[in-house]
Amino acid sequence: MDIKISKENGVVTAFLVGRLDTPAAQETAPVFDSLKQDASGTIVLDCSELSYISSSGLRHFLTVRKAAAASGGKVIVRSISDDIRAVFMMTGFLNLFEIR
Repeated sequence: MDIKISKENGVVTAFLVGRLDTPAAQETAPVFDSLKQDASGTIVLDCSELSYISSSGLRHFLTVRKAAAASGGKVIVRSISDDIRAVFMMTGFLNLFEIR
């Protein structure tokens, strides 16, 4: 799992590459924690190269969203695959996030 962070015009974009399974979620926890520092603005989670997400990965998405909601920011989830969309649908995350 690799995450690349880009900051441009007040928007923080996290490009997620690979599988966000439980071991990867543990390894990437510091990156997701750092995203919460920018929670008062717009955070984009780009999933165009995310091939899998576990419940631990979903928990990271949710904690970033909660931080943004508390700080007046927003989280946009971009470019999810059909498989990831199915997981979001089953878990109710489609209703929690702005999906583009």
